[in-house]
Amino acid sequence: MAHWLIVGLGNPGDRYESTRHNIGWMIAETFAKSKQAGFKKGRGSWLESECSVQGKKISVMLPETYMNNAGQAVGEFIRYYKIPTEHVIILVDEYNFPVGKMQLKQGGSDGGHNGTSSVISHIGPGFWRFRFGIDKKFGPGQMADYVLSSFAHDEIESRNAMIERGVKALGMFFSNNPSRALQQINAEKEL
Repeated sequence: MAHWLIVGLGNPGDRYESTRHNIGWMIAETFAKSKQAGFKKGRGSWLESECSVQGKKISVMLPETYMNNAGQAVGEFIRYYKIPTEHVIILVDEYNFPVGKMQLKQGGSDGGHNGTSSVISHIGPGFWRFRFGIDKKFGPGQMADYVLSSFAHDEIESRNAMIERGVKALGMFFSNNPSRALQQINAEKEL
């Protein structure tokens, strides 16, 4: 049985729960919930959940290391469970996309994202990045405050629709052939 890992990047704790930086965490939680899979404390600094899709064993993990050190938890997890790097999908916020836009790709750079950078430093660049738009409504020097702010009232509907599409897209990725799922997700077609 193929073993895959979905990582919802974000920061732990109520203070960060609904912030833009935690969109990956929100989608990971919603995906697990859609599979009736609850979270438990992992053997390291993370929460974990498990389900299966089309005969694939899927672990869903929420690092509790804070965003900038997420790679430490991801590295420990995949070494313990012997999951290859190319079977890891990181769910991450992307300020270069408007709220609602999402993109999936394998490999590449960190795109200036500290969480992605941390994961690359611990497991190499071969994992999948599933990026979700949080928009770029900030001026010079305001990025840190912006990503740690909540979505605006008029963005909630788009955010919720993006979470729903992200969960559907993950289901499609594991059910179909990944390259077909990739084309539909990135072409922004209805899932």
